[in-house]
Amino acid sequence: MSFDDIKNLLTEKLGDTVITGEETGGLQPALLINPDDIAAVCLELRNNPKTYFDFLSSLSGVHYNDEANRYGVVYHLASIPYKTQLTLKTSKAHPKESTELPEFKSITSVYRTADWHEREAYDMLGIYFEGHPDLRRILLPDDWEGFPLRKDYQNAEFYKGIRID
Repeated sequence: MSFDDIKNLLTEKLGDTVITGEETGGLQPALLINPDDIAAVCLELRNNPKTYFDFLSSLSGVHYNDEANRYGVVYHLASIPYKTQLTLKTSKAHPKESTELPEFKSITSVYRTADWHEREAYDMLGIYFEGHPDLRRILLPDDWEGFPLRKDYQNAEFYKGIRID
């Protein structure tokens, strides 16, 4: 299926609001997905015999640090039998002064590999994945303060009495 065919399929199955835009200027086109619909989109793309995106090769968190202080998640899907790839992106604004973490729906129920990918995005960017079975730090110590891949992160001078350069 072509990029446009996939776009039409998702719109027919899940409605007009599921796709909020597209990016076609890069090396691989991406569909911009409504954050509330990402799990349903991934499930449809995995289970539909026309697409069969059976492999989540990557999930990455993004802190855009723009005027709206957007956070996003990028999903790279692959269909092994059809030898095709698809990029999905979702994002939402998050108030800078908020003490709450930006929140997205987990897709661990669709792709088991999302488990560790989502934990890494949580650990490094502070993105909370609603419905994740075991969301906790995976790379940093449990008592680490802050999220190092956020664009506004300030490095600590010391950790447990040890100077950090």
